[in-house]
Amino acid sequence: MTGDGRGTKMRPFRETIPIDEALRIVGEAARPLDRTVRVGLAAANRRVLAARIVADRDVPPFDRAAMDGYAVVAADTSGAGPQAPAELRCVGTVHTGEVATRALVRGECIQIATGAPLPDGADAVVMVEQTDRRGDAVEISTSVHARQHVGRRGADIEAGQTVLQPGDVLTPSRVGSIAALGIAEVDVYDRPRVGIVSTGDEIVAPGQIYDINRFTLGAVIGEHGGTAAAHPITGDSIDALGAAVDAIIAQGTDVLVFSGGSSVGERDLTRDVLREKGNVAFHGIAVKPGKPTAFGHIGSTPVLGMPGYPTSCLSNAYLLLVPLLRRMAHLPPHRTRTVTVPAAHRFASVGGRHQFYSVRVVDGSAVGAFKASGDITSMSQADGYIEIPMGVDAVEKGEPVDVTLF
Repeated sequence: MTGDGRGTKMRPFRETIPIDEALRIVGEAARPLDRTVRVGLAAANRRVLAARIVADRDVPPFDRAAMDGYAVVAADTSGAGPQAPAELRCVGTVHTGEVATRALVRGECIQIATGAPLPDGADAVVMVEQTDRRGDAVEISTSVHARQHVGRRGADIEAGQTVLQPGDVLTPSRVGSIAALGIAEVDVYDRPRVGIVSTGDEIVAPGQIYDINRFTLGAVIGEHGGTAAAHPITGDSIDALGAAVDAIIAQGTDVLVFSGGSSVGERDLTRDVLREKGNVAFHGIAVKPGKPTAFGHIGSTPVLGMPGYPTSCLSNAYLLLVPLLRRMAHLPPHRTRTVTVPAAHRFASVGGRHQFYSVRVVDGSAVGAFKASGDITSMSQADGYIEIPMGVDAVEKGEPVDVTLF
């Protein structure tokens, strides 16, 4: 019954589709964005490169010392050893970031720091531990060969070398390789803009129902390459929902996600708006939790209608929204980690549906954490989930289960 005592017209699902078919449909709808933006290196981590990076210089740009010690002419150390050291005259010092003021000649050496440019005339470095200095006289107690302890010019990156390709996900080390070339900004693919619309007259203020889903969805979107924009809560009328949809899509939204409004009640209108303004690819998936999920398009914009219950909404966000977003953002598929452990007790399933059951791993066994679709702690207090395929009535205590970890 509604709050005013009138009967609520229910519109049951006539059919549901298997989860694999839903994943296929959503996957086929995902189109990588070709829109690019330029960002500074400080903001480039985890972005996806949109243009090839080709080195216009050698890195390092000079031969450099690989050790603290003395730059020498290797031939001057021939035959040197602890009992018969070679003696050279130190004629200067080169610190990192400095350049020697004169070239080296036979019989001389220059004190040098790791990373400093090798002076002209020098062809090797003797480690400081194998020397003994008295004033300007330096005794060398080992022989070195040409190029020993010298990092060659271009050893890291050579001019003309392709350093990174379009589609590469930028990591701290990759950002560092770009910085080594003196590049301050890079072109990256823009992040998909995701509009979130929470529907329901009951979700309006404290004292009624708090809007959990806009925060959980926003966190998922941000973690998987998108930019979330939460829009004002929309009342349960097709006119209000339709007006909100028109305004959001006009803002250049790449994906639209409804939270609530996709079930079977009279006021669950996501499907109606989709049909009025676009098309419905499916409405209802044979899964638990998350059966009342819809997907379609308005124009070229993919639209996901998520269940209002927090656990159902978050579960299907991981299943459907994450792969959609990552493909649009040019990110590789999300890699999950699984552990195989015995079931701590019997897990019963629902006939005719593929069930995702949130669990905790306790003392090496999977313990059920699911409470109800409306309870967010069903997932917040879980370590991961197990899957019970359609047609399997139960997993018995002690049977091995694969836990996909959050």
